[in-house]
Amino acid sequence: MTSRKRTSRRLRSNASKAKISSDNKWHNFKYRDEVPTKVLKNQFDHLREDDVLDGFIKYRNHWYHTSDFMRLPDTGDATFKGWDGAAADGYFSGVLIKLSSDGEQYKIGTYIS
Repeated sequence: MTSRKRTSRRLRSNASKAKISSDNKWHNFKYRDEVPTKVLKNQFDHLREDDVLDGFIKYRNHWYHTSDFMRLPDTGDATFKGWDGAAADGYFSGVLIKLSSDGEQYKIGTYIS
């Protein structure tokens, strides 16, 4: 097993600051048939099987789908610059995602502000 070097950086804006941690590596999305049936039933029962075949992510032992992320607007605020979407898991923390230009891969990280 190889250890992954994690990078961390602090970004500041006028109203907030956030610590973002990411390995900054591209990962491939998981297909629906790679997600455990129990997870599909408990977390993704709102996604129709014939509509959603890919776009699943397993990160830090939790499953996500691209539809779980809210698009981040390009407001000029440097806090989340370079990230395409966020999924909050608390008031001050969550998961960030960046999609590749072809939409086939993603980078993922966490933020705490």
